[in-house]
Amino acid sequence: MANRIQDLLTRMSLREKIGQMTQLAIDAIAVGRPYRLEDPLELDPHKLQEAIVTYGVGSILNVGTQAHSVERWRGILAVIQKAAGQTRHRIPVLYGIDSVHGANYVAGSTVFPQQLALASTWNPERVNQLAQIAAYETRAAGIPWNFSPVLNLGRHPAWPRLWETFGEDVHLVGELGLAMKRGYEGDDISHPYRLASCPKHFLGGGWPLTGQDRTPSWIPDSQLREYFLPAFARAIADGASTIMVNSGEINGIPVHANREILTTLLREELGFEGLVVTDWEDIRYLHTRHRIAASHKEAVRMAVEAGIDMSMVPLDFSFSDCLLELVEEGTIPEARIDVSVRRILQLKESLGLFDQAVYPLEEYPDFGSAAHRNASLEAARESIVLLKNEQSVLPLRKDQKILVAGPAAHTLRSLNGGWTYTWQGDQIDELLDKKEYPTVLNAVAGRMPEGQVYYAPGVDFEERIDIPYAVRAAAEVDVILLCLGEASYTEFFGSIDDLYLPDAQHALAYALLNTGKPLVLLLLEGRPRLISKFADQVPAILAAFYPGNEGGRAIADVLFGDYNPGGKLPITYPRYPNGLIPYDHKATESMPLQESGVRYNPQFEFGHGLSYTTFAYHNLSLNTPELTAHNLLVISVEVQNTGDRAGHETVQLYVSDHYASLTPPVRRLRGFKKVFLEPGALTRVEFAIRARDLAFVDQNGEWITEAGSFTAGIGGLTVDFNYSA
Repeated sequence: MANRIQDLLTRMSLREKIGQMTQLAIDAIAVGRPYRLEDPLELDPHKLQEAIVTYGVGSILNVGTQAHSVERWRGILAVIQKAAGQTRHRIPVLYGIDSVHGANYVAGSTVFPQQLALASTWNPERVNQLAQIAAYETRAAGIPWNFSPVLNLGRHPAWPRLWETFGEDVHLVGELGLAMKRGYEGDDISHPYRLASCPKHFLGGGWPLTGQDRTPSWIPDSQLREYFLPAFARAIADGASTIMVNSGEINGIPVHANREILTTLLREELGFEGLVVTDWEDIRYLHTRHRIAASHKEAVRMAVEAGIDMSMVPLDFSFSDCLLELVEEGTIPEARIDVSVRRILQLKESLGLFDQAVYPLEEYPDFGSAAHRNASLEAARESIVLLKNEQSVLPLRKDQKILVAGPAAHTLRSLNGGWTYTWQGDQIDELLDKKEYPTVLNAVAGRMPEGQVYYAPGVDFEERIDIPYAVRAAAEVDVILLCLGEASYTEFFGSIDDLYLPDAQHALAYALLNTGKPLVLLLLEGRPRLISKFADQVPAILAAFYPGNEGGRAIADVLFGDYNPGGKLPITYPRYPNGLIPYDHKATESMPLQESGVRYNPQFEFGHGLSYTTFAYHNLSLNTPELTAHNLLVISVEVQNTGDRAGHETVQLYVSDHYASLTPPVRRLRGFKKVFLEPGALTRVEFAIRARDLAFVDQNGEWITEAGSFTAGIGGLTVDFNYSA
């Protein structure tokens, strides 16, 4: 209630207000040293008293050690809220967590495919369903705030956070991001099955110039607005509760110190009224990393004046102490503090924390249920992309002898990626039972008669183990399943200097290809590691971008034909290290000069994905050849399943602008619809286009649609139309 918030603000001291703006990691209040806590995690009473009672800290985040059970989480939160109850105003603590692919820090929860894998489904309804389950299971643990979804565009293939995104296209990211936000929040975030979302990282993440995490981006304003802003704008217009700031810098200005982005754009232009939280330690980094602030105190001033409300400090009280000094000396007015504190208290009120911080456990009977796991399995199946299938090597037969090889074959790290039970996801093989959550090897072996599946890893992810043994094993089998890719990692620990798969994995691929046995390449990875040195020799290739705990089963379903793959790439899969050109590139990036050759030549294009059946497109048509500012252009096409198996097809609409005042991309995705067709079945799919759907941002930062000619393309068919204002 507004009266409660105003009453609190009137009675709170300056120290108490600043405490509300302070967010600490659980490491700061637990037994042990930060990053080296005792396991199992225990709260330190003296640290807790100092943080919550003395400093009035308003928010705690993170897991500390490894995923806790629902009961343990509730115990931790009860102790924290009990400490909050000892303060003058008994303001509840707001707890936040990264439930980025399910409640991945809650033991026994349902873990889903990562965002890039979900993007490969091209299915907003599925994304919404999983977000609802993630909210349910996170709230079952008592946690009401989720640092998700990631709405960055994944524009650099080497970026180690690419797998956290919905891919490279602004329309796809916007559709799936909105579906995820709605799944988390619903209509009322105080509902026991909903929580506050936190779209991140505002703004311009996903396109660092070097591809290394937390390194500079150089993005013209027109591109920032046309490509990087729309997904956030849609989530904000739909009522997103909070926003997390991009850790990087754009055009030389760290976003945490950029008032034009955090206030002028976010608040005044987009009308965002919720809470803005920093990312990990990013105010201090204005001084220590970005070096635009001569001291930590100056960094705090810059960030608060730019527009942050809450500082993820996260390990000490330096933010509180510096901000207190800044207000007491008159540098920052207390009225500015009140603005942020009001937002923080309002979020706590909207979540219902003042009245009931945690709902009874019996209200969550479906936590970790078979139904939730089945939803994860279905999503994992949908996410797998069949990139190549020559000579019908796939599906595999159960009367064949199979060699399973490669470093990704028998680890859950390559199925889940980071943010899985621990930050780097590096303990999952020890924490989970590989029979209950099978690896690819176990899932394949479970489908086959005993003695028909051989296993020879050959290499680990970086080093050779015993390639000759794998070659000898290949002589005994009919087909090889080679599982290459990456283990789990996240953020800067995943930065790389070479987008090619490591040399050891190349050596294994060459050796097994030289056996002459049919080979199926399974890529389990968080980004498109390059395979061009041997891909042409491989008859069948599957890509799975961290499909989650049920990924092993899902992959086996696809390999043996129990599920017909229908996933589509949400990114462009490059062929060469310097061929990092997205699908919506400019014409000059794909046109040869004086017979110099075409530079745009990816391994696989954005939107590509095969099936065990075939689809044909017919009769692409328009309801009118002339689009105006006042009518709809309806583009329709017939899609037919021309094979002998039922399957899913994602119908993708692309539009090309022939000429524009700013150089247009060669094509842009303007719509997509997923259909399921039985063998021989035919359906008509329609897309409605308005003038604003063809708009771009001009050199003045304004959205405009220019009169001219366009081409619409679906499934290899094209048709021209005109737009007149």
